[in-house]
Amino acid sequence: MKKETNSEDIIFGSEAMREPAPSEFIPKHKTPADTAYQIVKDETFPQTQPRLNLATFVTTYMDDYGTRLMNESVGINYIDETEYPRVAVMCGRCINMVANMWHSPEKSEWKTGAPGIGSSEACMLGGVAAWLRWRARRKAAGKPYDKPNLIMSTAYQVVWEKFCQLWQIEMRTVPITSKHPTLDIERAIEMCDENTICIVPIAGVTWTGMNDDIEALNDALEQYNRITGYDIPIHVDAASGGFILPFINPEKKWDFRLKWVLSISTSGHKYGLVYPGLGWIVWKDRKYLPDEMSFSVNYLGANITQVGLNFSRPAAQILAQYYNFIHLGEEGYKEIHMNSMEIAGYCHDKIGQMPCFENYSDTLENPLFIWMMKPEYEKKAKWTLFDLQDRLMQKGWMVPAYTMPKDIEDMVVMRIVVRQGMSRDMADMLIADIKEAVEDLERLEYPTPSRIAAKKAERSKGHVFTH
Repeated sequence: MKKETNSEDIIFGSEAMREPAPSEFIPKHKTPADTAYQIVKDETFPQTQPRLNLATFVTTYMDDYGTRLMNESVGINYIDETEYPRVAVMCGRCINMVANMWHSPEKSEWKTGAPGIGSSEACMLGGVAAWLRWRARRKAAGKPYDKPNLIMSTAYQVVWEKFCQLWQIEMRTVPITSKHPTLDIERAIEMCDENTICIVPIAGVTWTGMNDDIEALNDALEQYNRITGYDIPIHVDAASGGFILPFINPEKKWDFRLKWVLSISTSGHKYGLVYPGLGWIVWKDRKYLPDEMSFSVNYLGANITQVGLNFSRPAAQILAQYYNFIHLGEEGYKEIHMNSMEIAGYCHDKIGQMPCFENYSDTLENPLFIWMMKPEYEKKAKWTLFDLQDRLMQKGWMVPAYTMPKDIEDMVVMRIVVRQGMSRDMADMLIADIKEAVEDLERLEYPTPSRIAAKKAERSKGHVFTH
């Protein structure tokens, strides 16, 4: 009788598993598919489980149907409208839904927007559109157009640094301070001039979880533009808040209900609840999308016009977004985000009650928050938040410690981002692990290297900041 053999026995008995994984050259010979799969899988095995990663903003949980849909459509190229015309239709439907979620005034059947590979691409498209509109106005007026600038707070996400560097635009930043933890509108207006292409407020600041006061900025900009005759617009970076505010605070005016908000970007792969990478950019009207940003090709079998920095990409994320819209509806999104807010609030309260910590803000505007050591406690502590991050990593949690932006870069904080997939039981386990880690650190006889560095005024860095 033939003995049955477990496939895993074959894999782990193979020569390939005794050799180091390839790192420099493509191997000369084939490796069986199951063995190659195991090699790649094993390299990710010791990492933090995605749902325990409280550093990231991106979606780490989707239901089985959403996951199945993405797996089945990963080989579909979104850009190839000739072969996959229904994908383009569903993408347009998503843009319509996102635009209307933000109170688009556009009357056309199909709203003006585009998908991106994350909100980074969406932000860049919004910035490029603002720059091109400004340049066109300057050319028409016979004025120089070689010194554009953009204004936002120092709490910007790195994509804006990339945009300004690549397009040679001066980035004028308004300092975030303890007095002004969000965009200081008065200082932002003072920085404006005839070369300002736009002001970029943030809904859901990466560093703090807070929201810039976009309605107040719009009011101040209305007065400034009326006095100066300029037409400085607002692009809202709503990477996180774009899918939060419409459901947890629908009355708040931050979107196209405001006169000077001409474009908004968001991440579908954050609180849009889709696996990465997916972003959305929507303009208030077709006239705010410069013609120069539309590119046509015919080599895929038909004339295809595309707006975007990237070209080929999987359709999987777009179909998953459309699936979420159908499956969850407004009701489902509200329930999920309110749960995230409640669990974040629970963690916020529990951490704020610990003798060694204080929260950066007393209130929550999004399901994320930061905290720091109390100044009096920190003076005597033999450890830092970077040490706490390391201890939590040993438990499988990724809770980042990092320094704040310039002007308050001496402030070290930790952050929790609560997303779909975080339960109350998980929150209790996290809080218990934080308390246990703190108790362990408080028993230290000697200061840690990070505390010694801090006393020498040396900058320390955590293992991770954000994604």
